[in-house]
Amino acid sequence: MRWNMMILASCLLTAGCVGGTSMAERQDANIQSSLQYDSVPCDQLLAQRNGLAQQYNLSAKAKPTFSNPAMGFGPFTPDMRSKAKRDTDKASGEIDAMNRSIDRRDCGHPDKQKKLALPG
Repeated sequence: MRWNMMILASCLLTAGCVGGTSMAERQDANIQSSLQYDSVPCDQLLAQRNGLAQQYNLSAKAKPTFSNPAMGFGPFTPDMRSKAKRDTDKASGEIDAMNRSIDRRDCGHPDKQKKLALPG
């Protein structure tokens, strides 16, 4: 009987990570590459980022957040966030990726004039 309970408990714990429904897996999916935005013109990317931030009522400097599961149970903790919260967290990841592309390409800063001068 005791073994049956231990097997049942271990099955219930691992059920949280089956099929990509664990909290850790879904939060990791919110991190996006900024390279996908490098081909978007700066003015269009800035407008897209600002529109996404406004749609989800987020800051234009939003970053993805992560929960802190107790003692390494992250892969086993089922994702119990609401759909609205998951969508907001996904938007935060997109905004962060856009910001990294914007910063890397110096979008939003006026072009610095390059002056050629002779030393002396």
